[in-house]
Amino acid sequence: MITTIRRLRHARTAAVVAAILLCAVGLGAAPASPVSPASPVSSAPSAAPTSCSGTYRIDRTMTNGARWQMCWDIRRLTGLVLSDITYTPNRGRPTRVLSSAALAEVHVPYDSGRPRFYDISSIGFGDLELGTLTTLGKRDCPTGELRSFSGHKVLCVETQPREFAYKSAVQKGVLHGDDLVVFSVSEIGWYDYITEWRFADDGSITPREGATGTLSPFQFSDAASGWPTGVGSSRFSENHSHNVFWRLDFDVNGKTANVVEQYDYTGSGTASRSTKLTTLSKETAAELAPMRFWRIKNPTALNTDGHPMSWEIDVRDSDEYRGPEHTEDFTHHDVYVTQYRECEVLAYGGTMPGCATSVDQYVNGEKLKDPVLWVDVGFHHVPRDEDQDPMPTHWQGFRILPRDVTATSQLP
Repeated sequence: MITTIRRLRHARTAAVVAAILLCAVGLGAAPASPVSPASPVSSAPSAAPTSCSGTYRIDRTMTNGARWQMCWDIRRLTGLVLSDITYTPNRGRPTRVLSSAALAEVHVPYDSGRPRFYDISSIGFGDLELGTLTTLGKRDCPTGELRSFSGHKVLCVETQPREFAYKSAVQKGVLHGDDLVVFSVSEIGWYDYITEWRFADDGSITPREGATGTLSPFQFSDAASGWPTGVGSSRFSENHSHNVFWRLDFDVNGKTANVVEQYDYTGSGTASRSTKLTTLSKETAAELAPMRFWRIKNPTALNTDGHPMSWEIDVRDSDEYRGPEHTEDFTHHDVYVTQYRECEVLAYGGTMPGCATSVDQYVNGEKLKDPVLWVDVGFHHVPRDEDQDPMPTHWQGFRILPRDVTATSQLP
């Protein structure tokens, strides 16, 4: 079976190579829309379960007493899906954070204009038969536990140290924390994508996507759209972007009372700044900006100080990408807020009946009652000589921070 998976994986790699060759010599182009699945396999995330058990249940108590609980699953297109995510602070009560969380697209356009790949919707991160979902070994997960899906070890669950949970000269103390790390790996063409979620003992969540593997061996660009990676300046590896979309279905202590707010801190070249609060009552498409963040709060769930519990979206580092109008309008915003619909799963290339095909089209003024957030973080990969085999991992991601979930610090 493993041999078969490897053979199919190499077959997919060959298909990707052929697509690039066709684009490079002008005989063809990457499709304007992704290829639909050959069979009607649903890519919708699992509905938030009331419970899951066995290998599909993750339940970890951290060193400081905090606890994370969740379920996991694999979907053919989106790969790893986490659901029913619950955080229990040290000395606190359980608080539900997310109904489900998963990738929604990995868009890879090359600087010359072609090819343009849609790795989630056209290929899929979780296909064992095709070989895009990688079987993991102990070297991949040296200190953790490997979990199996359909007879293959595809998920690593481990606890990793985190430096300086805090250091205080006043309290004469220092503490190093730890993270619960959950990840899977998908092989798409020459790249190995590491889909990682880090759940810290202080309640923060860090979704990250790592890209490693092998730099494409094909050289089709010049100095205008690439970087010399051979002897002299006769070979160029083409620059390209990795635009990663995440879909986050928040249920902060239940899904019926969640509110999304945008915070801006105005003032440039002035001694003072002011806070501008915008409550997003309808579906919205927004952009990243300096000193801007979003939070999802439940005004009916209060901490012991009487403040509403919420979770903050913190995006500090992104190579914002804007593709051509009409064909890649979904790249024209960085954060989307939509009303939950079961068929709205992919940021681009959706094929489920009754729904639009991309996240920009999901935003149609509908009132928000059960908000879903879509976060896009871009990385512009300008190849280096150092990227030539093996290619070091480059990471992109953001943070989800507890804001007033507890009244005081929960670190010892």
